[in-house]
Amino acid sequence: MHLIFGHELIAHLLQTYGYFLVFCAVALESAGVPLPGETTLISAAVYAGATHNMHIGFVILAAAGGAILGDNIGYWVGREAGAPLLAKIGPRIGLDERRQKLGDYLFREYGGMIVFFGRFVAVLRAFAALLAGVNGLAPARFFFFNAAGGLVWATVFGLGGYLAGNAFDKIAGPFGWAMLIIAAIGAAALWTYYKKHEELLLQKAESAMQAERA
Repeated sequence: MHLIFGHELIAHLLQTYGYFLVFCAVALESAGVPLPGETTLISAAVYAGATHNMHIGFVILAAAGGAILGDNIGYWVGREAGAPLLAKIGPRIGLDERRQKLGDYLFREYGGMIVFFGRFVAVLRAFAALLAGVNGLAPARFFFFNAAGGLVWATVFGLGGYLAGNAFDKIAGPFGWAMLIIAAIGAAALWTYYKKHEELLLQKAESAMQAERA
């Protein structure tokens, strides 16, 4: 079972704090704190399936609630204070003025989908809500896609982990390798697509900004 938990510490904490740990870990990760929220969800779900000491329904609810709350905190921080901070440190982390314009453009065009699917991508999971706030995504639209993404994410990974816990010895190895390969292929495909179309996207963003100012 340690292959899924990653660290014995998480298993020990789950036995002690249960649903509260899941809620807090996911909420803090979603708000931008570098904590293993998704790992905690999967670990709790596997633990529930293997031992039945936790109820999978409550694990999913705790994770979904944490995701929604944490993302809302990140969103409002981004909306109220994120823009000056991003302007200051953005160039240091590769987000120069053109890329910040691209982010603004992408959130205007596809903001809801970025928030929804960002929940399933490790890097975006911690920062999508913050960037949605910085780029002015409408609160109602953010809340809808954020809630939908949080619920679907918690259900998919929660049930997946629970089923893995029920039949851990049979599927843990193949399942883990399959997920690793799929994730690696997906990440490579997304990065290749982005680099191939980056300049075109940047030009579209700049044209859209110029049209708005005209």
